[in-house]
Amino acid sequence: MIKIIAVLCSLSSPTNCHEQTVTTSDFADVSMQSCLMGVPQLAAWMNQHPAQRLAAWRCTIGKQDGRGA
Repeated sequence: MIKIIAVLCSLSSPTNCHEQTVTTSDFADVSMQSCLMGVPQLAAWMNQHPAQRLAAWRCTIGKQDGRGA
């Protein structure tokens, strides 16, 4: 399973960033190649987080290791 880990930064405090696993059914069948190229669904997912800016993302296989940003 491919997991997308997004690095989100607050628009009101740009140095306040954190990692969040992107979880939605739209990402259930994402391939590693499409994840690395920038999944189109990521833009739609960001619309649900209007107070945050997507600073970066990464793709991992398996479980998230729990490290912070």
